[in-house]
This record gives sequence, structure tokens and C-alpha cells, in this order.
Amino acid sequence: MRHVASLDVSLEESAVCVLNGEGDVVGEKKVETEPEAIAAYLSAWSDTLAVVGQEAGGLSPWLHRGLVERGLPAVCIETRRMKAFAKGSPVKTDRRDAKMIAQALLAKLHQEVH
Repeated sequence: MRHVASLDVSLEESAVCVLNGEGDVVGEKKVETEPEAIAAYLSAWSDTLAVVGQEAGGLSPWLHRGLVERGLPAVCIETRRMKAFAKGSPVKTDRRDAKMIAQALLAKLHQEVH
């Protein structure tokens, strides 16, 4: 089964959400914002992980490079499109944002940026 993962990145900790191909949450956790910690958490899905997405931001070049170096299929996604996608949600938490990013990845409603 195919899985997608997403990160809502903050300076010290990032919310991670993993969805299966049907959109069910199969993993959620706050981890240290370090490529090693994120890769260690996602290792349970390493064989089926299609993409790991994060919004473009100040830490994204460093974090993206670190995830790719650890063999993860990482992408940075365009922030404005995610804001439009998230606009319909009245709840604004790191956990919810990570889930919305994962849902956008699964539905292919994202645009990759460099």
C-alpha cells in the first residue's frame, strides 16, 4: 500500500502525519526538527512511502536536503496553494496542518517548488 507523509515544520519540533492510500491516518507524531529524527520516525513506512512533503519556508532547503540524503522522497510545496487549501478548516494546529498537507499530497493538489 502506498503512503504519503507530511511535515508542519517549526523551529524545534515538527508535526509529522502519515496517510495510507485511502486517506486514513496511520501515523502522527511530533518529532525534533532534524532530518535524522524525521527519517527515523518515517522508517516504518520506508518501503511504501511515495512522498514526504513540507511547505516551503526558511528551514526547507536544509531540511529537504537532509531528508533526500537519507533516501526519503522529499518535496517542498508552494505555500500559497496550501493556504488556499487550508482556508476551509476552522481549526489551526500543527497537527491539523500536517494532516492537510498530507491530504493535499495524496489528492495531488500541491505544486512543488525548488
